[in-house]
Amino acid sequence: MDATTQAVSIRQRAHGVVQVTMSRPAVFNAFDEAMIADLDRAFSRLAADDAVRVVVLAGDGRHFSAGADLQWMQRASAASHAWNLADARRFAAMLACIESCPKPTVARVQGAALGGGIGLACACDIVVAADNASFSVSEAKFGILPAVIGPYVTNAVGKRQAKRLALTTARIGASEAQRIGLVQQVVALDALDAAVDDAVNELLAGGPNAQREIKQLFAQLEVGPITPEVRELTAQTIARVRGTDEAREGFAAFLGKRRPTWSPQ
Repeated sequence: MDATTQAVSIRQRAHGVVQVTMSRPAVFNAFDEAMIADLDRAFSRLAADDAVRVVVLAGDGRHFSAGADLQWMQRASAASHAWNLADARRFAAMLACIESCPKPTVARVQGAALGGGIGLACACDIVVAADNASFSVSEAKFGILPAVIGPYVTNAVGKRQAKRLALTTARIGASEAQRIGLVQQVVALDALDAAVDDAVNELLAGGPNAQREIKQLFAQLEVGPITPEVRELTAQTIARVRGTDEAREGFAAFLGKRRPTWSPQ
């Protein structure tokens, strides 16, 4: 399972748990074309691997990710519209690959998460941050906007907060990030890995097919009226999932007062 490129390393963190680590600490894990391609390949591969239950996304060194590599952005500013469109589409596809991963994903955040680094965190299901973490949707400082990451930030914190962060480029700390829903848990830096492991263990208790179904269903739900179409979607989904082997095993394990087969023994 372990693999390393110039930009990304992949290692087994625990049984069924794989950590994808951005490995450009000299530039605070700023990403360019190569890292985008490596992240896309890593999450595509892990999504298709039945042995993988949970994926952790991390950054090597002092910081999670400083966002887009400025040299890459400078090249983009001098390139053609066609080049920029193809490049932006690759970035958008990589974020979608992370967000749509059928396995639960956990972002392990320390230090700075700036610009696209926030997008990476928001594309994950759960964000666990060290108390030294800071966040800024910083694109407007460079005369551009957080277009590709915008939907992920909006989904994480809501439109009003997302717009405030994007317009002001304000740098917020971990506690405020938790308050607005960008982060679910904040712990001391030296407790970060233990907190990530706790989150992973909670995820491993759930059925992998159930979690896949949760991600697929919730991706179709919006905040707002619960329409007849939404009610039908939820009814159809639970009726189908109740008849799966995993559901039968889950009920049998509960009634038999034992752990289900998917749970770490």
